Amino acid sequence: MLIAMMGIWALIRFTLGYHISVWWLTVLLVVYIGLCVRGAIKVQANFFIPSLSKGDTTEKVVALSFDDGPLPEFTPVVLDILKKENVKAGFFCIGKNIPENDELLERIHAEGHVIGNHSWSHDFWFDMYSSRRMMIDLDTMEDQVLNVLDLKPRMFRPPYGVTNPNLATAVARQNLKSIGWSIRSLDTVAKDEEKLLYHILSQLHPGAIILLHDTCKITADILPRLIAGIRERGYRLDRIDKLLKISAYA
Repeated sequence: MLIAMMGIWALIRFTLGYHISVWWLTVLLVVYIGLCVRGAIKVQANFFIPSLSKGDTTEKVVALSFDDGPLPEFTPVVLDILKKENVKAGFFCIGKNIPENDELLERIHAEGHVIGNHSWSHDFWFDMYSSRRMMIDLDTMEDQVLNVLDLKPRMFRPPYGVTNPNLATAVARQNLKSIGWSIRSLDTVAKDEEKLLYHILSQLHPGAIILLHDTCKITADILPRLIAGIRERGYRLDRIDKLLKISAYA
C-alpha cells in the first residue's frame, strides 16, 4: 500500500504535471503509519485479519474467555468456580504450558470447555516473526493439543491481540479463525477487585466476549461475583463457540 501511495504521488507529480510537494507525501505517510499501528493493536478493527470479537445477537448473552494457561496455580481454581456455577468458557492456551500440565488441558476439555490456540511461545517478539516462523509456532501448539486430546483447535487468539500481514498469512494457511474480544478486563494489571468488577460489568452488551486470564489471582478471586453480576443484569453465559456459531475444532 505504501508503494502504491508513492506511485500515485509520482504519477501526479511527474506524469500529469501537478505540483504536489513531498510534505503532502509525508503527511500521507504519517496517516498511513497511524492507521497501520491502530489496525495492528486493535484486533476488533479487522485491519489485517478478520476477527470475531462479539456475537451477532441482540439477546442478552455473553461468553467468558481465558488466556495464557494452563498453569497449576490458578487454572484449577478457575475451573472449580466454573464447574460450581455451571458455566462453560473458552480457554486460549499457550502451547509451551501444556507439556507439564496436560492433565489440566484434559480437565478443561472433560468439563465441557473449549480450547483455542494462543500460540506455542507467546514470545514478546512474536509479532516480529516471519510468517513461516509463525506457522511453525502455531503448528507446534496445535500438535500439543492433538497429542493430548486428539483435537485440532480452529479458534486462534493473537498473542497480545496484535495482528500484522505476516500473521494474516500464517492464520490463513493454517485455516484458523481469529477470535478477539469486546470487553478487555485488564485483569493482568488490575489491583482493586471492585474497580475490576465495575470495569467489566459496566461494559456488558449483547454478544460480548470478555477477555480474562486464568493466570491471575485477582481473576480467580472476583470470578464468582463476576458471574453473579452478569446474571443479576439479566444476561446468561454461553460457550464462546456457541455464541459465535462456529466450530471449535477442525
